[in-house]
Amino acid sequence: MSYFDDYLTRTGLPTLTRWQHYFDIFDRELSGHRDAPVSFLEIGVFKGGSLPMWRDFFHEDSSLTFVDIDEACRKLQIDGTTVEIGHQADPAFVAQLARTHGPFDIVIDDGSHINHHQIASFELFWPHMRDGSLYIVEDCHTSYWPGFGGGYRNEASFIEYAKRLIDKMHSWYTDQDKLFGFSELARQIGSIRFYDSVVVIEKQLKTGRPTTLTFENGKVALSEKALDIRGRQSVFKGRDGA
Repeated sequence: MSYFDDYLTRTGLPTLTRWQHYFDIFDRELSGHRDAPVSFLEIGVFKGGSLPMWRDFFHEDSSLTFVDIDEACRKLQIDGTTVEIGHQADPAFVAQLARTHGPFDIVIDDGSHINHHQIASFELFWPHMRDGSLYIVEDCHTSYWPGFGGGYRNEASFIEYAKRLIDKMHSWYTDQDKLFGFSELARQIGSIRFYDSVVVIEKQLKTGRPTTLTFENGKVALSEKALDIRGRQSVFKGRDGA
């Protein structure tokens, strides 16, 4: 039985509302972060059910910060947690959070679910995330709801924004410099994982460019040459009739 299965059956603590399948995602993504202290931040307090859940999940020496716009949420603070009041898309507020509680190992956005807030929050918090950290956005199905600033294939939605992050992660390999130039996010994003209604962005800082490895006659050679080539052609071109 996972921590979350056990927690949900035994807790009598404040109200907690999450889509059921999220707990499998949490188990997969966060179980590897339990053995050492982390700096954790969750946007969205609601009725406080997440506070004891995450406090008991993470290492006892972790820094656990929770953010909401409702001043009444201060009363939901429990031992081992801190509740801060402010707007997730306010640059000054996020900067203050980072100075006080950052840099962060894990940030979960379970806040307004409004698409431009999700995008702004990611851009504000990302510079304050540690190497190896996870930025998790919940309830991304609002990207398909016009009332939340989304809509199918709406470029302003968080899902479409996250799709563009995939392009930026791969911008090392551009063959169309004017159309698709290199993005510094390629040096920062290690992976982007899409689940049902949840996006996980992993920070992985890279000091150099990707290299190809060639092993021949007992010798290993590394090269970045492939990144500088333009006008590439497949060696298989034409073999399938194309």
